[in-house]
Amino acid sequence: MNLTGPFTQIVTLNNLPLKGKLQDESLEIISNGGILTENGKILEVSDFDSLKQQFPDSEIDFIKGEQIAIPAFVDAHTHICFGGNRSNDFAMRNAGKTYLEIAESGGGIWSSVKHTRASSEEELVEGILKRVNQLIKQGITTIEIKSGYGLNVEEELKMLRAIKKAQAKTKVTLVPTCLSAHLKPKDFEGTSEEYLNYILDEILPKVKEENLANRVDIFIEKSAFQPEESKVFLEKAKELGFQITVHADQFSAGSSRIAVEVGAKSADHLEATIDEDIEFLANSNTVAIALPGASLGLGEPFSPARKILDKGGILAIATDWNPGSAPMGNLVTQASILATYQKLTTAEVLSAITFRAAFALDLEDRGILAEGKKADFITYNTDNFQNILYHQGSLLPNQVYINGEKVL
Repeated sequence: MNLTGPFTQIVTLNNLPLKGKLQDESLEIISNGGILTENGKILEVSDFDSLKQQFPDSEIDFIKGEQIAIPAFVDAHTHICFGGNRSNDFAMRNAGKTYLEIAESGGGIWSSVKHTRASSEEELVEGILKRVNQLIKQGITTIEIKSGYGLNVEEELKMLRAIKKAQAKTKVTLVPTCLSAHLKPKDFEGTSEEYLNYILDEILPKVKEENLANRVDIFIEKSAFQPEESKVFLEKAKELGFQITVHADQFSAGSSRIAVEVGAKSADHLEATIDEDIEFLANSNTVAIALPGASLGLGEPFSPARKILDKGGILAIATDWNPGSAPMGNLVTQASILATYQKLTTAEVLSAITFRAAFALDLEDRGILAEGKKADFITYNTDNFQNILYHQGSLLPNQVYINGEKVL
């Protein structure tokens, strides 16, 4: 057994509802607290002195000075397996070029596809681990990673194998998602519907066979895949045994409804979601994942996070870290900015990047500091948990623990 403490504050995020709005007064905050762990799990979170007396044989990880502890963060939507760089896209966009103009000049998603295809599996692994280490420093210990820059059997499998190899080299939990349905590749001779069938017939069986991912995503948008064909694709992917998530309502409304109808774990983006669809989404257990990094990268509106919570929905916040529209990759900065514009409480934001985000990944064993949960937690050199969002990402964790062991 290991006892870590004493902490000025432990914010457990325990006993909070999965759905709907939250006030900061509902947060459980333990003063002079300790976290008792064993075999990667939390045994108890309570008063440090009491735990020390109750478990005298425990090994003590003594915390000096004023520090707080909270659950480690979960980034439930990233694209950090990629090759190349799209800084020119960002510069052109800021200079007033349209998405089509950027794509015609050699930029856009297809640029990332070409660079990723040109990268070796080892180069992709190296890139993933480099970005994972950046996220660890932010206190993120669970990271979803999508494919989607390969767009054929060989290259999609290469990406997913790279994610699997990266997992073997880090203690962080990597959650692979097959996003072969990112867009129809330029070199595919056939319709969008035929490409989706190609994914179902050629790619997903091999993904399943090699156990490379158990989640499937699709980008439903005018420039990608249309609602009807996407719904058929998602239902067939579910029949193959995959969990479902959807890139929904980024530029046009309607696809978040499809996500709910097919029982998706999450609907991500939602910048264009209309009020009636917000209510439809909120009445389900499909998590609404806001991606403020994409709004900042593209100069687009933010997801209607406040309305989603007020209607009783499940809100998570993720980075969407990718080489094109969301290159920042700083979860707390993005969440803090979203909170400012959408008027989210600290409790709502912290929940959105911990246990509610974990729920979107079907990982209900983390994101809360309570008995039986995975012992992933982070500490900050501060006496008040409110300072985390107040500093908008410039206050970094002092220590990061995975399975009760200090990794940073």
